[in-house]
Amino acid sequence: MKKLSISIFFGSFILILLGLYLVMSASSTYSDAKFDNQFYMFNSHLFKAFLAVGFLILFSFLPYEYYKTYSKSLMFLIIGILFVTLIISASVKGGRRWIDLGFINFQPAELAKLFLFIHLAALIESKGEDIKKFKDGFKYALIWILLTCVLILFQPNVSNAIILLLVTMAILFVGGAKFTHIFISLFLSGIAAGGVAMFFPHSRGRILTFINSIQHGGQINDQVRQALLGLGSGGIWGVGFGHSSQRNLFLPEAYGDFIFAILGEERGFIGASFVLLIYLGVFICGIIIAKNAKDKFGQLLGMGISLSFITYALVNSAVASGLIPTTGLPLPFISYGGSSLILISISIGILINIGLSNIKETNPPVEEAVKI
Repeated sequence: MKKLSISIFFGSFILILLGLYLVMSASSTYSDAKFDNQFYMFNSHLFKAFLAVGFLILFSFLPYEYYKTYSKSLMFLIIGILFVTLIISASVKGGRRWIDLGFINFQPAELAKLFLFIHLAALIESKGEDIKKFKDGFKYALIWILLTCVLILFQPNVSNAIILLLVTMAILFVGGAKFTHIFISLFLSGIAAGGVAMFFPHSRGRILTFINSIQHGGQINDQVRQALLGLGSGGIWGVGFGHSSQRNLFLPEAYGDFIFAILGEERGFIGASFVLLIYLGVFICGIIIAKNAKDKFGQLLGMGISLSFITYALVNSAVASGLIPTTGLPLPFISYGGSSLILISISIGILINIGLSNIKETNPPVEEAVKI
């Protein structure tokens, strides 16, 4: 497991470095136009990247078993924060998703994902075989999932809520819950989430535009059109660092949710494929670590973190490629931002610790090994 943990660390570190490179290029024109300093946003991201690496290392050495004890308290805390966010946070682009902490804008939904994974893993482990019974086990997990997802959904943050629902149901499936319970819950929740998504103008517009593009052809929206132009312009090897045309304010927020398009334009098909392979490698290492964890809590927590990580990477790249409706989800470790970068670093740090803990279990002291 040590080699897998080291591989995850260096894979994550490489992605953070790639993020610095891409944010510097993608944000330079916008920073110069708005702040009269082409490195303004890069400097901000650099500070957050240092914090992210620090948290990645710190949580790699903090025993993951401790989180189990406080899982319910953490859930009550994040539910309260999500509720407060809906009431007091300022509206940004029609959504109430952020809390301004002064030095960083914090998105509670990012923290909610990790806390929910921790609590579900602890709950499923404690319930044992009762998780197969709806009244004695499954319903308690479902209540926490729906409560969290509904609060995120009404921010509104439809894409985050849907992905969180899918990942948590996968955790329940691996944890031994009945497929019937999971299928019915997903079916009913999907209908409800679809109705809520069509209620909010921005999500309804994205969905209808995407459906219309499939039926009648044409582009999904201007962002996707510009992203596809960037990806196509990159060719096999890319146009080179700092030579992206889309970063010159043609692609809105090129440094954020659509940074994959800048990657494809500057580094080409080869560069974009290389980055996706890193994501896949981290995911595979994470799943192997989760499978071999010393306890069920570690198995389920590791699986949830790994699955969430690869899902966000694939969804972001699929959005930039025009394969699915625009979601507003960041590219893990790479997109400009603070809360997403730091929380994914903490999550991956926990995953690494699960792997390192497996080493201790599978390599007992010499005296014990002789007795065994």
